[in-house]
Amino acid sequence: MKKKEIKKLTNQQLLENLEKLKKDLFNFRFQKINGQIKSPAKITETKKNIARIKTLIEVNNA
Repeated sequence: MKKKEIKKLTNQQLLENLEKLKKDLFNFRFQKINGQIKSPAKITETKKNIARIKTLIEVNNA
């Protein structure tokens, strides 16, 4: 998810996306342990997206 796309979302949408990304990250970790993940870069990308969303949520609430 690009920074521009994230900025367009409302607070509610940001929270929903945050929960979805956390679930995805959890699943990616299990896939990594089992050797089923096809692209390990998805883990890093998901972590960065979580950080971006958390930052925007914090800025919007301040």
